[in-house]
Amino acid sequence: MKQNKYDDENFYSAYEKMPRSVRGLEAAGEWPVFQSLLPDFRNKSVLDLGCGFGWHCRYARERQASSVVGVDISERMLQKARERTDDPAISYIHKPIEDIHFPEGQFDIVISSLAFHYLESFDLICNKVYHYLKANGVFIFSVEHPVFTSRAEQDWYYDNQGNRLHWPVDNYQEEGIRETSFLTENVIKYHRTLSTYLNGLLNAGFHIKAVKEPIPSEEMLQSIPGMKDELRRPMFLIISAEKQ
Repeated sequence: MKQNKYDDENFYSAYEKMPRSVRGLEAAGEWPVFQSLLPDFRNKSVLDLGCGFGWHCRYARERQASSVVGVDISERMLQKARERTDDPAISYIHKPIEDIHFPEGQFDIVISSLAFHYLESFDLICNKVYHYLKANGVFIFSVEHPVFTSRAEQDWYYDNQGNRLHWPVDNYQEEGIRETSFLTENVIKYHRTLSTYLNGLLNAGFHIKAVKEPIPSEEMLQSIPGMKDELRRPMFLIISAEKQ
């Protein structure tokens, strides 16, 4: 199922008001860890899967990538990306990630931020990315953590006074669709276990270089109310892998 909530007017209107949509990478809690895993972009060809507003594409070019291709299913998102991009070395393609086709060995680096948990097959993506990468090419992506996606509710367990008691995990081993609520709409996500992510990469031929479960920065812990609760369970998973 190729889902595109971002071209729904109500959903998009809510999404573009989120801090990470307004302020970009600096407002994304997982960004410092993601950034720390990125390789040297100089003179490299880059593919961004699920590029959204193009924040990562522009970041790569600021670090002297030779060319960047951003892919996204949402025409609304790409329209905003094009408005914010004045760089002929960055191109945007309107297409579902599952439908991409590029020549073998076209890219040095493939990145993706919080997109793959919306896709039904992770194995398909791993095999495609492996094919499109050059030898020793790097694949870095973030997804919602399996602890976060295991239940459709994706919320804390509260007491009668509304206090957060704990984050419940259930049906963890039962992979597949989770119909959950995000912003203004019901959204379909795909839950998969940590081992499925890791084995998908290994089976495709990748060497796993790093696995991270980022926590909020000290600044965010101090400045954003309730942020300390994010230390109680992982929300994001970031993996860096290399084509052997």
